[in-house]
Amino acid sequence: MILVTGGAGYIGSHIVVELLEAGHQVVIIDNLSNSDQSVINRIKLITKKQALFYQGDVRDSALLTSIFKKHNVSAVIHCAGLKAVGESVVQPLAYYDTNVYGTICLCNAMNKAGIKRLIFSSSATVYGLEATPPYLEVTERGSSCSPYGSSKAIVEKILEDLNVSDPQWSIVILRYFNPIGAHPSGRIGESPQGVPNNLMPYISQVAAGLLPELLIYGNDYPTVDGTCVRDYLHVMDLAQGHRMALKKLSDTGISYYNLGTGKGVSVKEMVDAFVEATGVAVPYQFAPRREGDLAAFWASAEKARLELGWQAQKSLKDMMVDTWRWQVASTSES
Repeated sequence: MILVTGGAGYIGSHIVVELLEAGHQVVIIDNLSNSDQSVINRIKLITKKQALFYQGDVRDSALLTSIFKKHNVSAVIHCAGLKAVGESVVQPLAYYDTNVYGTICLCNAMNKAGIKRLIFSSSATVYGLEATPPYLEVTERGSSCSPYGSSKAIVEKILEDLNVSDPQWSIVILRYFNPIGAHPSGRIGESPQGVPNNLMPYISQVAAGLLPELLIYGNDYPTVDGTCVRDYLHVMDLAQGHRMALKKLSDTGISYYNLGTGKGVSVKEMVDAFVEATGVAVPYQFAPRREGDLAAFWASAEKARLELGWQAQKSLKDMMVDTWRWQVASTSES
């Protein structure tokens, strides 16, 4: 059985679907701070299988201990955490509390239960301000541009020290680039609360008429069209990467993998791709740069291809079409 922390969230729910469809049993813990319990039933509708669900926080050590006593958990995929770069600049303590202290609580509970197989959801932001794309796993962690990035880098260091102290641990660190899209069924996708921090739900909500226009933060970056460039990855490809990373947990030690497409796309190019794929207009205007944003980065995903047999399969058009299908379905339900 696999425990997925944050399993009702955007990324976590897609990972749970991938695991269930591959025949794994899954237990979810999620505090629903940025998700909804209805996702649990949606997962069942997609997979025809039931994931066990506990509403709670990874900082609740008693709950974690109880879960590990009740269920034969063999590995943990740790997705729970706060994830908005801009918000982290305003609320750094919340990010360190949830992302860093939450991981410490989880690892302590795992250690006491004798469970030492962990996949950690990290981020490309750990490469920092100094790195030049494409980012390689051998690149040292750099100076962070936000408390969010710092929290991920700190957790990576904690996990490294944990592995040194006890080599029986098997840890895979997956450095995400920019997950977007939704499950092709249209039943689960990204549902941010309030004005979205991430680009794709912002674009799709404007297209659906829920927001008046898209704000593009900065058009004076040294990029192809002045807007930020990122490596956008379909969330289903990302979920598959976690399933394929489970096999690395049969080896002790610590491993790092980038999960990205290996190609950068600008914000303006993303808007144009959405309009072309859906035929729906997206009004936008430019706004000042956001604090903490880098001009451009993308992945080298060769290590994941060579060692995990994983590479992104879905196209940019797939990402746009699946995002819009989910947006239309979720808008009609509300």
